[in-house]
Amino acid sequence: MPTYEYRCERCGTFEAFQAITESPLQACPTCGGPVERLISRNVNILFKGSGFHVTDYRSKSYKDAAKKEESSVGSSGSSLDD
Repeated sequence: MPTYEYRCERCGTFEAFQAITESPLQACPTCGGPVERLISRNVNILFKGSGFHVTDYRSKSYKDAAKKEESSVGSSGSSLDD
């Protein structure tokens, strides 16, 4: 469920977890005063796992070049521990 931010004239700002289909709050849950829904800066986007265009839909030539580059860097024999 998304988190929405509200501002109460008496209590200040607070967050509420609501379904997208729910209508916005009209009253503060603490004091019952009028509230205003704010534009939230909370953008918790998690990119994990496969399924992203950049990693999953690269051309075959790009993937082959990346493998070749990876193998040449790995076999060069240079070490950072020296």
